Amino acid sequence: MAAATSPVGDLPAALRTQAGHCARLGSPLYAELLERAAIDVETGGPAARILRGHEGDSPDSMLALRLMGAVHRRVLEGASSDLASRYTADADGAWAAFRRVLAEDAEAIRTLLNRPVQTNEVGRCAALLPGFFAVAGRAGLPLRLLEVGASAGLNLRWDRYRYAAGGFSWGNVDSPVRIEFELSGEVLSAAPVEVVERRGCDSRPVDPCDEEGKLTLESFVWPDQVARMGRLRTALEAAEEMPIAVERAPAASWIADRLGESRDGVATVVFHSIVTQYMPASERLEFEQLVRDAGAAADQGAPLAWLRMEPAGERAEVRLTCWPGGEDRLIARAGYHGSSVEALA
Repeated sequence: MAAATSPVGDLPAALRTQAGHCARLGSPLYAELLERAAIDVETGGPAARILRGHEGDSPDSMLALRLMGAVHRRVLEGASSDLASRYTADADGAWAAFRRVLAEDAEAIRTLLNRPVQTNEVGRCAALLPGFFAVAGRAGLPLRLLEVGASAGLNLRWDRYRYAAGGFSWGNVDSPVRIEFELSGEVLSAAPVEVVERRGCDSRPVDPCDEEGKLTLESFVWPDQVARMGRLRTALEAAEEMPIAVERAPAASWIADRLGESRDGVATVVFHSIVTQYMPASERLEFEQLVRDAGAAADQGAPLAWLRMEPAGERAEVRLTCWPGGEDRLIARAGYHGSSVEALA
């Protein structure tokens, strides 16, 4: 690994760190490509030229995933049929084709590299499911959903999907969106759920019904994870039947406005998944305080819940805070894409 004083800065380290994450999350292809890209940076190859000027990028901006997303997008746009044919099975051939794309399509990739990571991982709904059940069971009221960092709003439709894990199943049996996952820990008890309002915000919302939006989301799916790509595409098709407008707005100001609206007779659920790491620190702190302040004013006729799935090492933690009362619980641990869920309460 290159030292911090190397002319290439910490770029190889950033690529290798993400390679490790990809290996643990079931993408051997991206793990191998990122390891080789790190060497390419150290030896002054096309990857070094593409990434020059990004040595100071914040780790939270996920430079390695922006690089992989930029190249994948060019493949989806038809720029390299050679790499497209090798993306799922042939690591050696994929690297040679990947490197050629970096060399021959550098201008387009450098432009795409400036785009932030934008995902809408539908599989995370499986990790959030215990929280939604807990709120519905506790409140006995219809749910009002407020999602920050909602991207294309696909997870705002969580109750329209079908879930299956071993002996557990829930949801619309006719739904084309099927989320299969590994479930361990406590027995997951479903509760009657009625959703009466769905709203979301994002700093750069994606329209799931236009080709640009679809391409953006598909480009950030790891191409050797075929099931993830299939699930995303099915969810995008389903979204056309149930439009939800995701507003372009910062999380803090948006949630302040939404929580300022009186909603008696419903349980409001503020939720997010793998979002806060992308927020500026000041906005994150303001957002969290706004939720707590609104919680302190909640009552039984208009309860508030804060459900969040955020990084905690090799697995994400799913926490739930409910008001009135302010009880905070760790209710699940999950894989970052929701492929495995350990229910804790």
